Amino acid sequence: MAQITAALVKELREKTGAGMMDSKKALTESDGDMEAAVDWLRAKGMAKAAKKASRVAAEGLVGVASGAKAGAVVEINSETDFVARNAEFQEMVALIAKTGLALDGDTPSVEALTQVTLDGVGKSVEEHIKDKVATIGENMTLRRFNKLSVKNGVVATYIHNAAASGMGKIGVLAALESDGDAAKLEAFGRQICMHIAASNPASLSEKDLDPQLVERERQVLTEQARESGKPDNVIEKMIVGRLNKYYQEVCLLKQNFVINPDLTVEKAIKEAAGDVGAPIELTAFVRLEVGEGVEKEETDFAAEVAAQVGKS
Repeated sequence: MAQITAALVKELREKTGAGMMDSKKALTESDGDMEAAVDWLRAKGMAKAAKKASRVAAEGLVGVASGAKAGAVVEINSETDFVARNAEFQEMVALIAKTGLALDGDTPSVEALTQVTLDGVGKSVEEHIKDKVATIGENMTLRRFNKLSVKNGVVATYIHNAAASGMGKIGVLAALESDGDAAKLEAFGRQICMHIAASNPASLSEKDLDPQLVERERQVLTEQARESGKPDNVIEKMIVGRLNKYYQEVCLLKQNFVINPDLTVEKAIKEAAGDVGAPIELTAFVRLEVGEGVEKEETDFAAEVAAQVGKS
């Protein structure tokens, strides 16, 4: 039997908003397994949904670069937002994003990008970042990189909360295959990117969803349905209906289009094809948000200042 500590109970409460005793019971029932405890609370109707494990905290910028039929996006982290506003740091982000755009290969990776020699610098991306760490005085890392390309069409881009041209807190790429008008396709692609930035879909379509994610959701929905006390045949229909609603929430093509909520993204694409003059296929997307999924210990800034004053 796992030890249910106060820290575990606190973490679960922060994730779900459930009460202390309910959180403790959920952890006890789940033998200390945090994810299972979250699911137990959801099944009992004591939590709306799992929140992020903790506040994202890595600072830095996401940078995008685009070409005729390709787009690249990188996330470069710094310790503070102050450095992210530094012109020297921003110049580095732009250069690395541009370098990522020129990188060959079907499977882009951070490892491959770090070894590329930067034009006009004469050093690899990895070495260049180390140099900037030394001159700016703060730790920096190239955390994520991705690239999309199309045979015919465009890779649209969008930056949300822009700090400078081509970089900000959220960067999005969307690959649209089409033989239609390139300018109109680009404009529509930007709307798709804006939707992705706002809605943060988990996958392009139902078939692209992580099977483990779907199975976990199915188990939660099954437990919720059983709590209703209805017969098995009714429960099965309830699960099917709720899974379909789940797909509408997390699959890009099934989501309501933020530009026109009367349409799903899939229907908006079909309508846009008429304006573009040819069928459009949205084949892939990438969304990077600065610090997404990175944990940072929360600190009491006032207490830190007071401690420093006491030392002086």
